[in-house]
Amino acid sequence: MERTLILVKPDAVQRGLTGEIITRFERKGLKLVGARFLQISNDLAARHYAVHKSKPFYNDLIKYITSGPVMAMALEGKGAVAVCRKLMGATFGKDAEPGTIRGDFAMDKLNIVHGSDSIENAEYEISLYFKPDDLVEYELNNGRWIN
Repeated sequence: MERTLILVKPDAVQRGLTGEIITRFERKGLKLVGARFLQISNDLAARHYAVHKSKPFYNDLIKYITSGPVMAMALEGKGAVAVCRKLMGATFGKDAEPGTIRGDFAMDKLNIVHGSDSIENAEYEISLYFKPDDLVEYELNNGRWIN
């Protein structure tokens, strides 16, 4: 099974959308295998967004992701990376389809949620937020109905 990292970003936490966002992923059939509510440090943010360091929006990105608490989640399922990205919708809410998380709850640059963009990045990002022992292996009882 594939795993991916999802971050419910500070704007979503402040708006009380954390539960709704988790529910959407769970209702799709993804299994929550790790969760952590935290305030991201500048160091962690820099490691997470290292690929964007040379881009003009980097400093704003770091300031935003460290501006309030986030909910970090490791989700598991068939094609988890692609499935989560589809559920999230286009990067900017104004461009995202209705029915997606960003399409329903975001307008512009504050885009509510982060999801890994590849299996390789998911592995790296999950390792930033979770130790191996933090991730729980279990059988999802409704798995046979979903898959």
